[in-house]
Amino acid sequence: MTIESLLQSLYATGLAAQIRENEFAFPCIETVHVLAITLVVGSIAVLDLRLLGWASRDRAVSRLSAEVLPVTWSAFAVAVLSGSLMFASNAPKYLDNPFFRTKLALLALAGLNMLVFQFVVGRSLAAWDGAAVPPRAARIAGGLSLTLWTLVVAAGRWIGFTMLAGY
Repeated sequence: MTIESLLQSLYATGLAAQIRENEFAFPCIETVHVLAITLVVGSIAVLDLRLLGWASRDRAVSRLSAEVLPVTWSAFAVAVLSGSLMFASNAPKYLDNPFFRTKLALLALAGLNMLVFQFVVGRSLAAWDGAAVPPRAARIAGGLSLTLWTLVVAAGRWIGFTMLAGY
């Protein structure tokens, strides 16, 4: 089975048709998606600004992370679910959209940045957890994260604009 036939099968499902053909379904799902992404990016930004040493300098990174990440992961799950529903509604066209593919690539890079932070930079967290200004590697990870998530949001907005234009 090719990717094209798989996407066409997804497009042909009853759920995808309901989302595509109901005048309220797609806008409602999109609204949930945007709100979830807002929570994801906002909660990540709180932690990234701490890693940069620009905010919450009096709070330990580990404590702030423990408070913020449950919101991040919950909102991310809602964003993935709602995004998957929107994708299913017109899967072949989405995959052809360069901004959709860019968004996926940026999400992968943001995930890779998080993994590198967790397994490389975060290994020494106990040594700098309470420092007002974290080490350079942590600041780089925070700055890169903010940049990548900003680009994810920008690419996501362009998906909607270009889907209407026929990309």
